Amino acid sequence: MSLFNVFDIAGSAMSAESVRLNVTSSNLANAQSVGGSEAETYHARHPVFSAVMQSLQGDAASVGVRVDGIVESQTPMQQRYQPHHPLANEEGYVFLPNVNIVDEMANMISASRSYQSNVEVLNTSKQLMLATLRMGQ
Repeated sequence: MSLFNVFDIAGSAMSAESVRLNVTSSNLANAQSVGGSEAETYHARHPVFSAVMQSLQGDAASVGVRVDGIVESQTPMQQRYQPHHPLANEEGYVFLPNVNIVDEMANMISASRSYQSNVEVLNTSKQLMLATLRMGQ
């Protein structure tokens, strides 16, 4: 494994964490939106990651983290009785998204810290490579 693969691995992890931050911010932005039915109410979304291992043939591009997709949460929607709300259904209920703000804030902090850790990996690797090159002077 080449030392340059560290940059590919950390870069793919930073890209994945960026997707996680975007999905989390979307969930937080829509946390208080309401709808008249479950189908038209915002559903919380979560990214699905997978680790990509280096193949036996030495394919360096296949190392890192991959975003397999973004899935909607299957947690049931919250219902609130508000018969005078313009989006209330015939029974007087509005539906709130299945976004848990505390979980989303924890996701945001975790993704941010993971991103920062990968930036540190890149910086440290760069400094080690530069120090190695200076040894030959």
